[in-house]
Amino acid sequence: MEDVLPSGLLEVCLLVGVPRERVRALLQGTQRKPKSLPPLDPEVLSVFVPPFISRDDTQVMNAGNSLNKSKRRSFRKKKERPKVENVKSLNMEQKAPDPEDITVPKDIDLLGLPQLCFPGGLYITSESKEDHIHFLVFTDVCGNRTYGAVAQYYQPLQDGCISLNGQAHRESAQPGKMPVCFVPFAVCVISRYPYFNALKDCLSCLLVQLRPLQDLDVEEHIKEFAAKLFLIPSPPPGPLHLVFNMKPLQIIIPSREDPDSPIIDLDLHLPLLCFRPEQVLQIMTCILTEQKIVFFSSDWALLTLVAECFMLYLHPLQWQHTFVPLLSRQMLDFVMAPTSFLMGCHTDHFEEVSMEIEDLVLINIDNGDITCSKMAEEEPEIPDVPAQAAEAFMKRVESLQLHYDLELCHLRASTDLGELQTRRRAWQQKLNTEVQQIALQLIVNIFREVKDHLNYEHRVFNSEEFLKTRALGDQPFYRKVLETYMFHSFLKARLNRKMDAFARMDLSTQTEEDRINLMFHTPRRLTMEKMASKQFNPQYVVSRRMVISMPDLQEIKLPEVPTRKSSLRKLETGVAVRMPSKSISTFKIPEIHFPLIFQCVHSYYTDFYNHLSKAINTLPPDNSALLARYFYLRGLISLMQGKLLNALSDFQNLDKTDLRIFPTDLVRKIVETMAPAERLQADRKPELKKLISRVMENQREVMKIDDRVKNFELPKTHMQLDDFVKRIQESGIVKDIDTIHRLFDALTVGHRKQIDPETFRDFYNYWKETEAEAQEVNLPPTVIQHLDKNECVYKLSSSVKTNYGVGKIALTQKRLFLLTEGGRPGYVQIAAFRDIEDVKSTTVAFLLLRIPTLRIKTLSKKEVFEANLKTECDLWYLIVKEMWAGKKMADDHKDPQYIQQALTNVLLMDAVVGTLQSSKTIYAASKLSYFDKMKNEVPMMVPKTTSETLKHKINPSAGETFPQAIDVLLYTPGHLDPSERPGNAHPKLWCALSEGKAVVFDASTWSIQQHCFKMGRSKLTCMIMVEQSQVWIGSQDSNIYIINTHSMSCNKQLNDHRSDVTDIIVDKKNGIPSEAYSSSLDGTVIAWNISTLKVNRVFQLPCQNLTSIKLHNDQLWCCTGSCILVVSTHEFQLELKIEHHLKDVCSYFLCFQLFPERDEVWASYSGSSDLYIWNTKDFSSPPQKIHLQDCSEITCMIRVKNQMWVGSSARLQGKSKGKIYVVSAEKKTVEKELVGHADTVRALCSAEDRYVLSGSGREEGKIAIWKAE
Repeated sequence: MEDVLPSGLLEVCLLVGVPRERVRALLQGTQRKPKSLPPLDPEVLSVFVPPFISRDDTQVMNAGNSLNKSKRRSFRKKKERPKVENVKSLNMEQKAPDPEDITVPKDIDLLGLPQLCFPGGLYITSESKEDHIHFLVFTDVCGNRTYGAVAQYYQPLQDGCISLNGQAHRESAQPGKMPVCFVPFAVCVISRYPYFNALKDCLSCLLVQLRPLQDLDVEEHIKEFAAKLFLIPSPPPGPLHLVFNMKPLQIIIPSREDPDSPIIDLDLHLPLLCFRPEQVLQIMTCILTEQKIVFFSSDWALLTLVAECFMLYLHPLQWQHTFVPLLSRQMLDFVMAPTSFLMGCHTDHFEEVSMEIEDLVLINIDNGDITCSKMAEEEPEIPDVPAQAAEAFMKRVESLQLHYDLELCHLRASTDLGELQTRRRAWQQKLNTEVQQIALQLIVNIFREVKDHLNYEHRVFNSEEFLKTRALGDQPFYRKVLETYMFHSFLKARLNRKMDAFARMDLSTQTEEDRINLMFHTPRRLTMEKMASKQFNPQYVVSRRMVISMPDLQEIKLPEVPTRKSSLRKLETGVAVRMPSKSISTFKIPEIHFPLIFQCVHSYYTDFYNHLSKAINTLPPDNSALLARYFYLRGLISLMQGKLLNALSDFQNLDKTDLRIFPTDLVRKIVETMAPAERLQADRKPELKKLISRVMENQREVMKIDDRVKNFELPKTHMQLDDFVKRIQESGIVKDIDTIHRLFDALTVGHRKQIDPETFRDFYNYWKETEAEAQEVNLPPTVIQHLDKNECVYKLSSSVKTNYGVGKIALTQKRLFLLTEGGRPGYVQIAAFRDIEDVKSTTVAFLLLRIPTLRIKTLSKKEVFEANLKTECDLWYLIVKEMWAGKKMADDHKDPQYIQQALTNVLLMDAVVGTLQSSKTIYAASKLSYFDKMKNEVPMMVPKTTSETLKHKINPSAGETFPQAIDVLLYTPGHLDPSERPGNAHPKLWCALSEGKAVVFDASTWSIQQHCFKMGRSKLTCMIMVEQSQVWIGSQDSNIYIINTHSMSCNKQLNDHRSDVTDIIVDKKNGIPSEAYSSSLDGTVIAWNISTLKVNRVFQLPCQNLTSIKLHNDQLWCCTGSCILVVSTHEFQLELKIEHHLKDVCSYFLCFQLFPERDEVWASYSGSSDLYIWNTKDFSSPPQKIHLQDCSEITCMIRVKNQMWVGSSARLQGKSKGKIYVVSAEKKTVEKELVGHADTVRALCSAEDRYVLSGSGREEGKIAIWKAE
């Protein structure tokens, strides 16, 4: 059970120095003055380990008197080993210490530690010196770090006062025999946490108290000091810092910002005071490229603090190699290690290290110099940080206020130590946040575009293609970094879609173009905007609609295929990105009273528990973040007291306050070590039984995270279809499986159905060469001005003769134009794809030859365009027809993805023709003419009513290999919150996909705002906006997940249901949400307090298969398979029952809606194409029936104004389709039949009653946006 208890602030405390009797003997025996003595070897004099007290401790402190010295234990170091004060045990019970068992952390070397406590050597002095504090970092074989803070202080060796084996006695003074001298000692505190400032403050307070004390009193005082630190817990991540009193200072223990963030308790701006911004970048490059790095300083403390700052600058990247920021003089041979490392030495050793050891980067903190030691053969180049990222970083650093004295100029002088401390800490905390953001923005700017070259499904990174997209001057940097362990770990996190600090900042700083790019997988080309910026370098600006209402879709221009990002992206070089400032609270830890007997510690824990309980009871329920931290701490205190059930109850409360800090491993260990009687008690409480079940089952279900990262390689063997699909997806050329199947058919025309490595290599190389050539296209400004800013040139013909002049035909996603040749290149419009009327491939006579010619007729011009394309004619004919058909499909179906698919098809055609050298190349390329064939084989006429009502279509499965079914849709209106970034003010569309995934769209632009939430692994069944800051999502795993709409994170869940959650509704009183109701398949209905998330009432229906609930006039309408029940919300009494009335016993109620203004209930049955309408005032009358033509089954319905929109599955022309019927509530007739989906309509939602959004099954997996009238 010892391992269950989490670490306090202190792991172990040591007193290090030289025994005084040894000093005395040395001085008396040699008659030498102190300053002439050689350095002595320090030893561990005493070791203090937890828990320091026992139940049976009978030591009593009388008021005003010290402890009886005869009863004291000796802490003096014995000849063979240091004495250990106590051995760790459970529930504060002391075990008899084993003299051979020193329970110190495994990674702490008691033999090497004294050298680190006196890294410059231990010298006896003739005069006292100022106290000195420095810091240590220890790393175990697994890479886990432990931290140390060392305080050196001097005590006089008084003539005649010595200590022998713990027994003090006096000897008569013998003048002249022994000079007066001062002996240095060191107190070393080892902690699991990097609380550098807090430990420094604690040691500073200790030194003040030690100065007047005698030998044995010193050790007793250090023991009490160590015991006090051991009893101080580390705060959980989040907005709560702990404060405790260590006279004369108040010590603050800061929390980490979130579970993935590091603890920051040091001055992050120290490197910025020691180095210029460009030097900081140079050092970061050395770390990112994993050089052998040695820091030098004359100040031991600076070595560790500066090295730690650079580690924090890299977050979330992590240094993977040896990290020893402080080396004593005996450890200098460490710098001869053959692998990468980061170490620190005193400046006295600079010459020795630089002359004797090769290939080191030497960084002098004191004067800011960065040099290299002597080189083996050639000097290793340290490349520059990518130029744009470096420029942005330096400008932001220059804007920082780094000097506290300047902050004080306008403030009154403070006369209170506490106020001085608070003022300085607030300034430092603000500066730390700014430095953090600047460093993180640098890392994001450097590595943002890595994700564009990842294949998540096959876990492949295409490093060569990534390098090719970097600016020429930046490539040396990336070439080195891409080979490092650090970058490899970074790739693993990206492929696992980890939502860490990097991902959050990347998401928060995305432009609108970036978000639209998530929806389209398009071959990489320069937009006109980027081409212009490349030529003229104007400030890169992306216009963004900043609206908070549902957009008028008639004003929105359908986004044409945008390009993916390239290294020409312009970075914002002004001030750093300002994240919303988060308020921090503090909690005062109660006083710890001495002597350290069991009763005193018990009293301390009781006070701690009571203070936390008081804080919980007085805190407003909507402050869940703070509540969670109090519950967490109270759970820890209960655990320390041995009250395991209380601890589990408090940890269980984290589900409803903040799941992110739930201590899964700790709870699992508690459960595993519980006595049978305690486990039985826990199982009697339903909430604890479910908690235990969940934690233990999760342990069994934990799947090993696939952390492989493969670099893309060309195949070396023949490929069948499945292997070819995988290889093409890994290459990043195209992801859609149907398209890859057509490509496979094209490349195997006239051959066996397999592709040899040579063909694949030729195809891949041609595709990439074409992409690279397109990047080099440089249109003159007179041409660029005719094109839209997001247009790209995807293909250029060779120079041809046309009836518009001689030039090259250029293809963009919107049009064809002629790039005329001559003195000045010019622009001549050939045709926009939507204006094309006809395309023909023919020949014209020239002398005795027939020259292949392409003819394009447009609606807007009488003159037919003719181009003598010669051998390119057949390919261009296929290209133009495919783009024309794709554009028509995109316009008819209001789906811009069709034009992107057509564009991918024509570029694949081009690559196929470039790859295959045979007479069948055009026939092979025609296999990819998907839209043209669809147009010719099956006329894709969209019914007029559908075309007029349909406004837009979007694809939430963008970037996935397969389309995914849309299970639930939710629209949430926009709102303005000054503390949030502007994008959060926009309306949002929430879309639940398979396996617990949800995608969020910005409904003002229909671009993806959050690519993927993950809530369990089960199907999501319902979503509702409970209040402005909360969206509740029900799941088949019986949980309700709560999304914070400000942070866009899921950190709470409700787990009181025992079966699939099927529906959630909100009761509003005077427009304000007052209560929420949730239902589950087993017939349970729970009423929730929205602010506290506590259960108000629970009701069990007399039947199961409860699929949905509605609320009206304090009545809850519950739809089960066999009936619709009406119960009162106050007492959950059954008031009404609508029986299943069909003769078919196999059918059951599928869905229903209330129309209270008309006193009507609308419902549907499984397998039925009829709507049934009951009058709520007369259930004795049979229901009215509305038949829906071509309907197979009604799947969902919503009320919009005075209409009922009904989603269904239908059979049209022998194919399964998704059909929507718009039924007039007044006339009871079908007003519109909308055919907009190629699969069953699975979900419907309304957007401000202006638009209706529908989602389809997995065959199509798209969302249609309809105008409601």
